[in-house]
Amino acid sequence: MAVLDWLLDSDPAVRWQVRRDLTDAPPDDIAAERRRVADEGWGARLLAAQGDDGQWDGGSCFPAGWWAADHRGERGQPWTPTLPVLHLLTQFGVDPGDERVRYAVDQVREKSRWDYDDLPFFAGEVDCCINGRTLAIGVYFGQNVDGIVTRLLADQLGDGGWNCYAEETGSANSSFASTINVLEGLLAYEQAMGGPPEVREARRRGEEYLLERDLLRRRSTGEIVDPAWLQFSFPTRWHYDALRCLEYFSDTGDPPDPRIDEAIRLVRSKQQPDGTWLLENTHQGRTYFELEDGDGRPSRWNTLRATRVLTWYDQR
Repeated sequence: MAVLDWLLDSDPAVRWQVRRDLTDAPPDDIAAERRRVADEGWGARLLAAQGDDGQWDGGSCFPAGWWAADHRGERGQPWTPTLPVLHLLTQFGVDPGDERVRYAVDQVREKSRWDYDDLPFFAGEVDCCINGRTLAIGVYFGQNVDGIVTRLLADQLGDGGWNCYAEETGSANSSFASTINVLEGLLAYEQAMGGPPEVREARRRGEEYLLERDLLRRRSTGEIVDPAWLQFSFPTRWHYDALRCLEYFSDTGDPPDPRIDEAIRLVRSKQQPDGTWLLENTHQGRTYFELEDGDGRPSRWNTLRATRVLTWYDQR
């Protein structure tokens, strides 16, 4: 089976993006496929899991009662609460105008509070990594997230990036993971709001933090920071890897910077003889259901994502 046929033989969340990005399907067909995300498959299953309290699994970033429980023997954090579910729905490309989706988001806005300081969901909290994803989610679903932007701009560190532990530890050194989460949120906000100059400037400084390190390396020694970043995961959750970072740069629409070339070569090297990319390094933790067949197996998501990145790079 050709790779394109294999990609289309999947959930609506994958199919509509394949039709949009890899085929010349008519816009009406793409829109109709996208509407199915809320009607059937993964998107519908996630929407149906929302509780009467307006949240998923009773909490914002962690399930109800999670902090008081004993987690010995539990692998990874749970991915079942409100934040990771809404993040995944945006990656599915669920139609934000769908009536069920609007209702679900309204319930979150009115009822969900953060584990930290009991703040409303779309007001954000203290962790910049959480706030970056919440900003992207809020923009996607048309919520007022101006307060999160103000907080993130104030949290930017002197080296240009962000670190979710900066307030707790006083660290002046940024984190790749925190920085990519924030950059994705700021880019979404900038594209939706027409580019406030202070947001664009902060985003450019954050990009430079990553580019100065070739997306993967320590600036001090040139060593790869974390070998796990050479493996491609989906869902990405809050984690960093080379493919996720390249996706961000492709989403900007800017011409590729030469400093991403090493990461591009990595993506090319991972394409299998049959034209697919594998799922690697799945981030452990409780989920509602699995999206693919497991690590070491061909991944529709990673194949779609890698193909989009290489298309952007080769065309620009």
